[in-house]
Amino acid sequence: MLKELYIKNIAVIKQTSVCFSQGLNVFTGETGAGKSIIIDSINAVLGQRISRDLIRTGEERANITAVFSHLTPSTLALLKEMGYEADEGELMISRELSADGKGSCRLCGRPIGVTMLRELGNTLINIHGQHDSQYLLNRERHIDFLDSFAGLEDELSRYRDHFSRLLALKRELNNLNTDESEKARQIDLLEYQIGEIEQAELIPGEEEDLSDRRRMIRNAEQISLALESAHDQIGGGEEMPGALELIQNAAGQLQEAAKYLETMTPAAAKIADMGYELEDLLIEIKDAQMGLEYDAGELEDIEARLDLISRLKRKYGGDIEEILQNLAHYRDELQKITFSDERKEELTAQYRQMLLEAKEMADHLSQKRRKAAHRFEKLVEGELGFLDMPSVKFVISISPCKLGAKGLDDVEFLISTNPGEPPKPIAKIASGGELSRIMLSLKNVISDKDDVPTLIFDEVDTGVSGSAAEKIGRKLRQVAQGRQVICVTHLAQIAALSNHHLLIAKHVEGGQTYTQVNILDHAGRVREIARIMSGVDISDLTLQNAEEMLRRAENRSEC
Repeated sequence: MLKELYIKNIAVIKQTSVCFSQGLNVFTGETGAGKSIIIDSINAVLGQRISRDLIRTGEERANITAVFSHLTPSTLALLKEMGYEADEGELMISRELSADGKGSCRLCGRPIGVTMLRELGNTLINIHGQHDSQYLLNRERHIDFLDSFAGLEDELSRYRDHFSRLLALKRELNNLNTDESEKARQIDLLEYQIGEIEQAELIPGEEEDLSDRRRMIRNAEQISLALESAHDQIGGGEEMPGALELIQNAAGQLQEAAKYLETMTPAAAKIADMGYELEDLLIEIKDAQMGLEYDAGELEDIEARLDLISRLKRKYGGDIEEILQNLAHYRDELQKITFSDERKEELTAQYRQMLLEAKEMADHLSQKRRKAAHRFEKLVEGELGFLDMPSVKFVISISPCKLGAKGLDDVEFLISTNPGEPPKPIAKIASGGELSRIMLSLKNVISDKDDVPTLIFDEVDTGVSGSAAEKIGRKLRQVAQGRQVICVTHLAQIAALSNHHLLIAKHVEGGQTYTQVNILDHAGRVREIARIMSGVDISDLTLQNAEEMLRRAENRSEC
């Protein structure tokens, strides 16, 4: 479960630490106080994409740290697979954001990539946002709910991999099904490209070698003068001794001194070695001088060769290595086209076999969906009945469709909210409040299929009031008996049923806005629930009503 969340320099939050408990944790507060920032921060620390614009104005960096405890077997197994381990049963994740776009993520003090962090986050928390209800209006997403309930994720993943390979094979077949004139044009083009590159007889690294040789030739006179001067200063001449002769003379003198003063023996040996090194250096200089020799037309040949390489680079790649890679590709393409009939026959047989296998896999998925659909319908109807929709009829329509990435099924949720009315598409008849309750019901039913320890509901009560709101609160409280639930709400009925009530409040100081999160005691809860019920003006009667609402909620929880 999520134990603690530390936020620094995110939007209107300068710095705050939020402690969570087991059971139902509820966030309330005025609009704009920063409730959504808490959810955004949790998303960010779990590897989801986050905008740099969330960094507090005037700050260069922001930091979010989350501590998790009571880790599930799924989380522990994934940690081991990733090469990490929990610290005394707890997991600390931190993410730093920078205004320059850079950032870092750390797990238990060690760096971790956002992709791995996102995968780990899926075992820690499920977040159901306020816009999730809109997914219900998109019938293409209905099949995803059914597949989650039926536990088809792994099987569907294998099918999608197979279907993806099937599509790639079909594209290759389509490419082979060209008319003869197009085939001849492609062969001519490939043969020209191959011939032009082969004729150049390119060698990896030769462009760099040629450029170095050209630079040497262009500066040969300057190089020659410098080498000759160095040679004279080391080797000396008729009128003036060079460094070598001077060092050799000094070596002789030190060797003479060493006969009588043993402490000079190492110095004599060192200077003698310097003389030997200078002799070797003279040989190197002489070799370099000989290497400066070149034919009159060599520079012209080098320029022509480099020009050819440059033209080939413009047409076939950024460097010789890439040109040669493209040459290999052109040869493969030419072979495929030249032997396209044989290749087509081979691929056609392979495609037919893979298509047959894909249909068998899709049929298997379809059977499992139809088997799970009836149970799913009854469970969702039971949830909706509890949430003040007693006459609802929830139907999952499964009809055949063309083989696609999700199989052979077209799935759509139908609903009837009044007795005697036939079920119709959700998008056509469900109100905003009904959508919220349907989404909560779906999430609750599906959540029983996983072991994710924390569920977050961000304003799942949109469009709901009265007894339905209280029923949603009771349902959240019920779910929270088996796992941690965190809920952002605007409704007093839900807030009253919380085990742990957190108030998000903002204030302006020195021209800047600050947000703080405070844990409410009983008196604080009474006042906050009264504020939710009546707004800014809180009367004694409103406080009494809030007290009574809390008392009823506590009594109901004890039952």
